[in-house]
Amino acid sequence: MDGITDVAVGVKRGSDELSMYENSNSGMSGVSDGVSNGSDSKKFRVEEAPPSRVIHIRKLPNEVTDAEVIALGLPFGKVTNILTLKGKNQAFLEMGTEEVAITMVNYYNTITPHIRNIPIFIQYSNHKELKTNSTNQRTQAMLQAMSAVHSPSSEAPEVVSVASSPVLRIIIDNMFYPVTLDVLQQIFSKFGTVMKIITFTKNNQFQALLQYSDPVNAQHAKLALDGQNIYNACCTLRIDFSKLVNLNVKYNNDKSRDYTRPELPAGDGQPSLDPTLAVALGKDSSSLLGALSPLSAAAAVAAAAGRVALPGQPGSSGVLLASNLNEEMVTPQSLFTLFGVYGDVQRVKILYNKKDSALIQMFDASQAQLAMSHLNGQKMYGKIIRVTLSKHQTVALPRDGLDDQGLTKDYANSPLHRFKKPGSKNFQNIFPPSATLHLSNIPQNVSEEDLRLLFSNTGGAVTAFKFFQDRKMALIQMSTVEEAIQALIDLHNYSMGGSQHLKVSFSKSTI
Repeated sequence: MDGITDVAVGVKRGSDELSMYENSNSGMSGVSDGVSNGSDSKKFRVEEAPPSRVIHIRKLPNEVTDAEVIALGLPFGKVTNILTLKGKNQAFLEMGTEEVAITMVNYYNTITPHIRNIPIFIQYSNHKELKTNSTNQRTQAMLQAMSAVHSPSSEAPEVVSVASSPVLRIIIDNMFYPVTLDVLQQIFSKFGTVMKIITFTKNNQFQALLQYSDPVNAQHAKLALDGQNIYNACCTLRIDFSKLVNLNVKYNNDKSRDYTRPELPAGDGQPSLDPTLAVALGKDSSSLLGALSPLSAAAAVAAAAGRVALPGQPGSSGVLLASNLNEEMVTPQSLFTLFGVYGDVQRVKILYNKKDSALIQMFDASQAQLAMSHLNGQKMYGKIIRVTLSKHQTVALPRDGLDDQGLTKDYANSPLHRFKKPGSKNFQNIFPPSATLHLSNIPQNVSEEDLRLLFSNTGGAVTAFKFFQDRKMALIQMSTVEEAIQALIDLHNYSMGGSQHLKVSFSKSTI
């Protein structure tokens, strides 16, 4: 065999052997920590190396660049040196500390890293540091430049432009259906390893910050996805580079996630991360999510994780479990009204032996997913409610003659369903809970003062009001989202005299 044969992991070598293959970027045969890129060597027993701040990377693409290899390590901390063995499709990456290297290896043990859509393999090296004969100035300049992107407090000169940031700022326009953190991860992971995501609402618009392992991946994702619709004819992606260069995620929940630190807490009032979800979402699909019907698309993420089937498929369930309810205040009617913003509620059952919990049966699984994504973590009657998918397929009615104290209600034939008419405009006006409410069906003789007084009587403070031109509709703004939720529960379908009933829904606008 030409050159020096590969040495199996676990075989001791002196660090001076590194000088044998420190020949810049020429194609070379040299000593490596593991088996070659081709067939695995069977001459040596492979043993796992102990932790080291030097990482051994195998099965790299033929045309891989140093920048692509460095980008694998930067999200975890400082990269201090690199050595590529292009003839072997291998590289060594020296991290700033052993702790940083351990975090990196642990992460890539759970999620296989890819460069140019090719899976690569990462393990500890037997070497404790990279001792090279001379310092490659070009490599050191690249390390300094790429580190500057990830370290905003660094005193290094600004050698990398904003366009090279690995963090994207994403705004969703025309958000008729929910876009969750997991939907974003599913879409953007097609362009590289997604490290962190933070979602938030600003100016009543759903936004996200998403960090890749590599600025090049961010560039490709922006070029491919900017202006695209997640679902058919809605949920349009507006993408730009963020001025931030590294995201600081404190909690892993449905609002933020650090995929490099699965041990992070969920935070108060937020559901913890389902560990099966990220794996399920790694599967390829041929488009963003546009091939799905609009409301079914909302349930796609949960379906991928095996937690709910799409409508019409075996195992489809539209039953939700709401918990941490205020048992002194909650009623089946209040749950019907609130959850009815996101689908047609069929039945509600407050549990007899656990009155801070209730089962809510929606029309189908996609409406259940829609309600869960918008209402989980919201405040109702002073308590942060938790909404999850129930294992029950239906909500059972009490047996004939059995008095359950009015805890179970059947709403299957309710005239108050918002979505019973096919093609209803209500399908286009589904928004997250917000402090601003949209009012419709207002009688002509009702004034702004009347409505301000009516909504103030729900226990909240009205901060702004605006009539639409025809005065049949208006926007009213409460001081908090919780107050708006309370007002909607109390005043949706409120009788305004005669046969007119006020219609209340959440608005995406502000006044």
